[in-house]
Amino acid sequence: MGDEMINRKQTKQIMVGNIPVGGDAPITVQSMTNTKTKDVESTVKQILALEDAGCDIIRFAVNDREDAEAILKIKKSIHIPIVVDIQFDHKLAIMSAEGGADCIRINPGNIGNKNKVKEVVEACKYHGLPIRIGVNSGSIHQDLLDELGGVNAKSIVQSAIREIETLEDLNFFDIKVSLKASNVNLSIDSYKEFSKISDYPLHLGITEAGPAFQGAIKSALGIGYLLREGIGDTIRVSLTSDPIEEIRVGREILKSLDILTDGIDIVSCPTCARTNIDLLKLVEEAEKRISPLKNNLKVALMGCAVNGPGEAREADIGIAGGHGEAILFKKGKIIKKIPEDNLLDELVKEIENM
Repeated sequence: MGDEMINRKQTKQIMVGNIPVGGDAPITVQSMTNTKTKDVESTVKQILALEDAGCDIIRFAVNDREDAEAILKIKKSIHIPIVVDIQFDHKLAIMSAEGGADCIRINPGNIGNKNKVKEVVEACKYHGLPIRIGVNSGSIHQDLLDELGGVNAKSIVQSAIREIETLEDLNFFDIKVSLKASNVNLSIDSYKEFSKISDYPLHLGITEAGPAFQGAIKSALGIGYLLREGIGDTIRVSLTSDPIEEIRVGREILKSLDILTDGIDIVSCPTCARTNIDLLKLVEEAEKRISPLKNNLKVALMGCAVNGPGEAREADIGIAGGHGEAILFKKGKIIKKIPEDNLLDELVKEIENM
């Protein structure tokens, strides 16, 4: 962890499978499958791809008995903990707890009467599973909307508190909470207010953030701000896109705050009239070839040799373009010149040797 600059709030720690969430545990990145859960082959294939991208915890919806029965088959083929998403049907929550889930995501308020909630809680207790309470701006209790003036941070937080109290009354405390809204400011305000009054671990996200570009910006602003304030224990970037993008964006948010320091971090200049190399194409190709490498390095791709090594002095290794050739530098010191048509091969070779 490289978050010495961040004064992270110490929350209660729970276990999701073999992964700790909260306390001083590393902040994890989650995603959610968009396959049909009962299609075990497709679901496993997507989860394995997400694992390769750096996903720590996976969530999928359980909508019927076939989905619940697929959990164990899926679990046998993957390597990360499973959170199942349940809406309304308490029997599916119980089946999921019995069938291999590592965490149950519910809103007690939409499960039904207290006896149904109690049955879910008892199943989670028996199997040692935590419950994630997922409150969002569209699931606030009507009486709270009326009492607190509609959808706002107060009504979202009080909805979460009510759900928590339902579980606590049943002597259940292995809880994590999310308070998502599609509006960035509302999400930030809700998480900040909740964090002041509770030490349950928090799952951060901006719900329904939108298409890849828009959603990435909204998520980076909302999640990044909260993490910088020391709030948050696990994150999910919600995009209308390939779930792999959710992991890429989530990990970049953590890298940008020096919370996550593993893997390649590429820095590159925006280009200007001094650029004498096709840097856009170079960066695009480099991202494909270098990003999957496991080295913990900062790699700079700069457009010119005038400012390149100096501006990227903190990079572990980098190249700066020129006329038909580029210079390769390490920690700001020029090592050698490389022909333009051999740049990436030489760079990858140097990285692999470091």
